[in-house]
Amino acid sequence: MPYNDAVTEVAGRRPPITGASAGEISDSVRDLVNTGLLRPGDPVPPIRDLANTLGVHRNTVAAAYRILVAAGVAETRGRRGTVITSLPDLAGEAVVNTALADLSSGNPDPALLPDITAALSGLDYRMRLYGSPAVDPGLARWASDSLTPDVGRAFEVSVTHGAVDAVERLLTTHLTRGDLVALEDPCFYASEGTVRLNGFRAAPFAVDAEGPEPRALRAALDAGARAILFTPRAHNPTGVSLTAERARKLRAVLRRYPQVLVIEDDHLSAISRHPYHRICPPTTRRWALVRSVAKFLGPDLRVAVVASDEETADRLGRRLRPGVTWVSHLLQRLVANLLESDAVAGQLDHARDTYAERVDTLRAELADVGIGTPFPSDGFNVWVPVPGDSAATVAVLRDNGWSVRDGAPFLALANGTSSGIRVTASTLTRRQAREFARCFARAHLAGTGPVARRTGA
Repeated sequence: MPYNDAVTEVAGRRPPITGASAGEISDSVRDLVNTGLLRPGDPVPPIRDLANTLGVHRNTVAAAYRILVAAGVAETRGRRGTVITSLPDLAGEAVVNTALADLSSGNPDPALLPDITAALSGLDYRMRLYGSPAVDPGLARWASDSLTPDVGRAFEVSVTHGAVDAVERLLTTHLTRGDLVALEDPCFYASEGTVRLNGFRAAPFAVDAEGPEPRALRAALDAGARAILFTPRAHNPTGVSLTAERARKLRAVLRRYPQVLVIEDDHLSAISRHPYHRICPPTTRRWALVRSVAKFLGPDLRVAVVASDEETADRLGRRLRPGVTWVSHLLQRLVANLLESDAVAGQLDHARDTYAERVDTLRAELADVGIGTPFPSDGFNVWVPVPGDSAATVAVLRDNGWSVRDGAPFLALANGTSSGIRVTASTLTRRQAREFARCFARAHLAGTGPVARRTGA
């Protein structure tokens, strides 16, 4: 297709690409994108056509396009040519529909969270100024006391704006666009989104009832993955927690790949009913254990403590320099006070037991109507397999008063079709669990036909 027929016509004229070198040509395309003359999805001309138009060698244009692809401005689609890219459409937690029973939002039970207002009223805090240490001393003390037994080696402490922020900063400090990241499949939707948004590629590995499958992880690493991101406990969406034996096998796998960055997102640490099992062998040079607090202290407390090797902490710190983007010391002090409180510790023990009871009740009610749940769920999410396309089951349940989460956004590779749904049981009563299980069973029997509506809590 000739260049003049390939580009988008804007305001009655066609945007020209100019330049005599690869750098000049790529800069010209970027200028056209920034001014809106080239838009996401628009093709750039075939290499031969543009080379003839500009009077340069084809290799010069090819090099310019490689620069654009590396910068995330364009992507190559094989025989369909090279097109201008757009930011990926990323999933978020579901918006709560108050007309439905909320089993989809992924929220904790507000009644099981500490009283933040009371904690703020008793907070001993003095305003911090530019140049203050990045990490609150109280939070650093808690991190040292709680993480040392789990990590088993020297580590540095960093603080980020939650787990998703930590993961993104860790990946972008170690990787470049196009690198492979090994992800659980299914995985937390934000992990898949972070990988795509930053131009990385996902290398999925399967998860079973004991955690990541060693052969699948080895295959992802053999394919060239330069980082692995996984959840050691209360995996979202399945609820799986890593067993000690599986952790041992994963350490054996990772001994062969000392160059791989290992990131563990231990987001439910304080209320998990399972111990933490480490997968990093002594040979792993770059690693990070991330523990956030939003799921058990409150979603608005965007704080995560990161234990890591010295080099990783230094790279992370360069993006969190004091006076630039440090995490609020007010938030850090509040979180430290909550984590060091005996009263809060008792509340968290109660939350752990309550969530475990609610999840077990839901699984038992589903089992009573012949619906199996393959994973021994930890936390407050349950993964429920469905036959065929999960979107149809989600729609049927929604029509009958239940809001659940389609499993598709949790796939490590975007645009796939899921055969499961995530059910958040954090606020589910025993009566609701029974009604939901019966409704779900009728939906199975009826395919996409109507089933009885829920009657209330």
